[in-house]
Amino acid sequence: MLDPRKLGALTISGVCLGTMTFGRDTPEPEAFAQMDRALAAGITFWDTAEMYPVNPAVAETHGRTEQIIGAWLASRGRREELQIATKASGPNGGHTRDGRGFTQDSIAQAVDDSLRRLRTDRVELYQLHWPARGSYAFRQNWTYDPRKTGKAEVQDHMDGILTALRDIVAAGKVRAFGLSNESAWGTMSWLAAAERTGGPRVVSVQNEYGPLCRLYDTDMAELGQKEDITLLAYSPLAAGLLTGKYAGGAVPADSRAGGDRSRGGDGMLGGRRTARGIAAADAWGEMARGLGLDPIHAAIAFVRQRPFPAVPIIGATRLAQLDHLLSGLDLRLDDEALAAIDAFHRAHPLPY
Repeated sequence: MLDPRKLGALTISGVCLGTMTFGRDTPEPEAFAQMDRALAAGITFWDTAEMYPVNPAVAETHGRTEQIIGAWLASRGRREELQIATKASGPNGGHTRDGRGFTQDSIAQAVDDSLRRLRTDRVELYQLHWPARGSYAFRQNWTYDPRKTGKAEVQDHMDGILTALRDIVAAGKVRAFGLSNESAWGTMSWLAAAERTGGPRVVSVQNEYGPLCRLYDTDMAELGQKEDITLLAYSPLAAGLLTGKYAGGAVPADSRAGGDRSRGGDGMLGGRRTARGIAAADAWGEMARGLGLDPIHAAIAFVRQRPFPAVPIIGATRLAQLDHLLSGLDLRLDDEALAAIDAFHRAHPLPY
């Protein structure tokens, strides 16, 4: 069911458990139950971040998700069965290091702080959550301007980070290095920096990817396949759009969009819940059901069958939602379904 995948020298499960709601929308007892259930299903690769839980990310809850995972590890004693990934925040609005991102001088402390919260002596994968130079992720592609930093400045920053990580890896605190919300140029530049410094080589890129968000499909897909870098696909269900709960523009009170409104947000699911996004999600549901498929299961299977290395990250607020995700992991899409998905994508490209 969960074919193993390689991340450099690591072997991970072919599906990853996401944990970003642990400690806010998912209370600790529910989070414990999810971790138990995921491990029982063979999902041994878990992803978190120092800034979690979200949304929103605030200084008051910084590190809480890692703490919950650490408490689970202490209570269950099953650390050796797992591969744990966490992430360092880039420049931010104040929730981490008073808004400062990761630097050569701060990244060792960031690693140590995560290890302390996780109650472990190492993480298998350490990722940079978003580039210090900026990114076109999170719907910033519509106004992206790459002129904010110069090439030499970026290269100096990368060399410094990898020099620090070289020592952290040598100390056994981190086994592999990954990126997140990165571009093709950025990823290739990190590969070049590893050659210059002797620091760890990139083994993964955690970018948004799924049936409604396919920016990765061209340059990044080629890079991943040629350079043996695995996509860790977050939000494969488009923050819940593909579950059908927002069909026809509905906003259930207990949904993420409804919850966002209760915290003063705009209910737009990070820019995904647009008119075109809702229409595309509705069309996905109709297509999947027409093929006799569950729309959620079809979306996860689609990511797992891409022609480049890819592992979907699945996450849930409640255990019942996770159980539904787990129940579809045996699905393999046939040629008819793949052709229908191609037609769907041509009809609904970049809907948000």
